[in-house]
Amino acid sequence: MMQISKQAVFYVPDGAEEGKAVARTTHLCISAHQDDIEFMAYAPIAECFGRADRWFGGVVVSDGAGSPRSGLYADCSDEDMKAIRIEEQKKAAHVGEYSFQLLLGHPSSAVKDPSAKEIVRELAEVLRAARPQVVYTHNLADKHETHVATALKVIAALRSLRPEERPQKVYGCEVWRDLDWVCDEEKVFLDCGAHPNLARSLSGVFDSQIAGGKRYELAAEGRRLANATFSASHACDTYSALNYAMDLSPLMEETADIAEYVTGYIDRFKAAVQGTIAKFL
Repeated sequence: MMQISKQAVFYVPDGAEEGKAVARTTHLCISAHQDDIEFMAYAPIAECFGRADRWFGGVVVSDGAGSPRSGLYADCSDEDMKAIRIEEQKKAAHVGEYSFQLLLGHPSSAVKDPSAKEIVRELAEVLRAARPQVVYTHNLADKHETHVATALKVIAALRSLRPEERPQKVYGCEVWRDLDWVCDEEKVFLDCGAHPNLARSLSGVFDSQIAGGKRYELAAEGRRLANATFSASHACDTYSALNYAMDLSPLMEETADIAEYVTGYIDRFKAAVQGTIAKFL
């Protein structure tokens, strides 16, 4: 049994026993907020959907209390919003047939606190119990501070595991900054073309975030469509919908410098731009 904080909510859509639901997970997404999972990790959700040999699991680290609200939700307190967002995330887990959905319920201030080691310990517990093949989280060039802080805690949790307990791959995905700028040969392509009706259903579940005028579901779909078309300039479309990711797998090693690794992508992009310009001067 995982040792998780008392405020955490654990949900298994098909009613399986908690330990079994976690252990069967092959693809795991760890996000900062409710709805981040569906926007950045639709590819593995679709890959596992309807399969008996592949299972997708989701973990949301923060409680979502600080989200903006208007319209129907304008008078909701932070406590109200936390409850609403839990129910929305559970609906998404049901629609997407997730193996399990865990909501840790920590305030964003704790997620962004480098000394909050309890979150790292909880994530390590989940990772150790699930032993997923692939882990998805936020990319480290994201402009949302809570997203970056979450990804850093995921990396810290992975580093605390024994090598044999770690996943094969760790990917940092797009949410509050896309990864179109990453050099093509370094992009990880996440095919989001399967079950487009499912993708729209998952994104549309989060009414509390959409009703106030932030059309996240349209923006997420638009990004996927744009990525699919603009991924190659001299070829017909290979994908109908596409998300990009960074390969964060090398950062599981404690000797890897996190900031240097990420800024290396920026340096190589800068060099590629300079090289193209130099050709034609």
